[in-house]
Amino acid sequence: MNLLLIIVIIVAIVLAITGGLVQSLNFLLWVGLVLAAIAIVAWLIRKVAGGNGSRV
Repeated sequence: MNLLLIIVIIVAIVLAITGGLVQSLNFLLWVGLVLAAIAIVAWLIRKVAGGNGSRV
């Protein structure tokens, strides 16, 4: 699960940078922000739930 969150965060950052640099692809900025928000929420849920990755 940690690997998935890292991949989502990296994709979100790349899409946010791409959306910021290329004006015609401005929607990618919003996609990047949404993916970043999803990654943060998933991380917070894991922290609050006390998940250590040993669950199936």
